[in-house]
Amino acid sequence: MRYAQPSLTEVDPVWHRICAEAEEAIAKEPLIGGLIHAGILHHKSLEGALAYRIAMKLGSPEMSEQLLREIADAAYVDSPDLIDAARADLVATFDRDPACHRLMKPLIFFKGFQAVQSYRLAHWLHQNDRRDMAFFIQMRTSEMFGVDIHPAARIGKGIMIDHAHSIVVGETAVVGDNVSMLHSVTLGGTGKEDHDRHPKIGDGVLIGAGAKVLGNITVGDCSRIAAGSVVLEDVPAKKTVAGVPARIVGEAGCSQPSMSMDQILRSVM
Repeated sequence: MRYAQPSLTEVDPVWHRICAEAEEAIAKEPLIGGLIHAGILHHKSLEGALAYRIAMKLGSPEMSEQLLREIADAAYVDSPDLIDAARADLVATFDRDPACHRLMKPLIFFKGFQAVQSYRLAHWLHQNDRRDMAFFIQMRTSEMFGVDIHPAARIGKGIMIDHAHSIVVGETAVVGDNVSMLHSVTLGGTGKEDHDRHPKIGDGVLIGAGAKVLGNITVGDCSRIAAGSVVLEDVPAKKTVAGVPARIVGEAGCSQPSMSMDQILRSVM
């Protein structure tokens, strides 16, 4: 194998599998060998590959790839939780997205995964009072991926954003663990109010394409928000809401909606 093997005491099965998939990808399509080597096989760990990928995507004439890579490297050393979250996001995408057949795909090709990891870096900067740099990364993430997440927002692990076009998450929004959302989702405010003004999304929630969740409201654990809905009031746990404005139309349909990705509203058919 051409990639660096982890030691017996530092085995990372996720990274090991990504590297094996990278070797297979090059064998099948040699023309992407440069991309795969630079993005995966030249690195000894997921954090190294991720720092490189974020830097390459967000670098610009205003901020070099090298500087961004150094910032990401420092963040991963300071806060290993960032890589734990990245692994959970990676596995979540692999498990929930039927178009994802290899663990390497989100790392190299999926802007939803890459945008969430860019947000995580911006959030680390914001927490460490490096707010202008955090806002720069927010700006570049929006420009490159079409995903605008305020660096002060709090987002859990195991997040899957499918397609990741026109995603907006406001400053005081909170998103729990194991949440799935599709494109054009907004977690926003309802006007010009200050302070705590954005939604609080529980664990295991599924948010359909084009849904808008507005205001300082709570969406309970393991609930579903149907595509195109506008949610303006609290949603109880394990319920499905739909419509404009959204109303409860039934139960969630399963114990883990964000895992099953089942968006069929059987109770109203």
